Amino acid sequence: MSNNLKIFLGSFYLIILLVFLYLLFSFIEINRLDDFSYYKELQVVLENLIGSNLYLNLLIFFFFCVIWVALLGFGSPILLISGILFGKWVGTFISVISISIGALALYSIANFFFKDLVKELLEKKFSKYIYLFKKNEFYYFLAFRLAGGLGVPFGLQNILPVIFNIKKRNYLFASLIGLTPTFFIMNTIGSGLNLYIKQAEKFNFTNLLLTKEIYIPIITFLIIIIISAFIKNKIFRTED
Repeated sequence: MSNNLKIFLGSFYLIILLVFLYLLFSFIEINRLDDFSYYKELQVVLENLIGSNLYLNLLIFFFFCVIWVALLGFGSPILLISGILFGKWVGTFISVISISIGALALYSIANFFFKDLVKELLEKKFSKYIYLFKKNEFYYFLAFRLAGGLGVPFGLQNILPVIFNIKKRNYLFASLIGLTPTFFIMNTIGSGLNLYIKQAEKFNFTNLLLTKEIYIPIITFLIIIIISAFIKNKIFRTED
């Protein structure tokens, strides 16, 4: 593939990303984000919308997530939204499936169009991990996912395996398994936020934190961070 074609395709990809983000945020009333009643209105609208046709909305959300992640979208907002819309169980299921597929799509795009650029930017920084992934790419990529990507931003996590040349099958199944614990916690928080918005008359941060649907998953999330640090030190410890 010629450099001119790669530049054209890469530019087209970035244009799609910018248009997608513009359309997404154009539907949000930015001037009302500090108004708690706005969130209660949204909660009622979304609950009625989702309840009217659950399966269609799951399908729409699925494709939205795939496209969002493939376009380098953030992971955490999607997880909270899926918990708010579908609850912790269904939300976890749909977000794990869709985001894993979206991440695979992003990995495939980056590996096909931007492989040389990714290697130029990242290979030197993460070269100490290459030999680990060559030993058992599924095991180490699974550990990488369970460890929260070693602190690497989510979009970059999905692209980073380009330098390890991971098989797509291993990439997908390691993502499905490795992302589930954290995704469940985030969806649980989203579900708890939805319940709080429904029941509260006005926003109070202290009361929000003292809600068991919020503080229990937060504590669990902190435990996962500790476990992630342990995984990083034990499995990904290398000699500099």
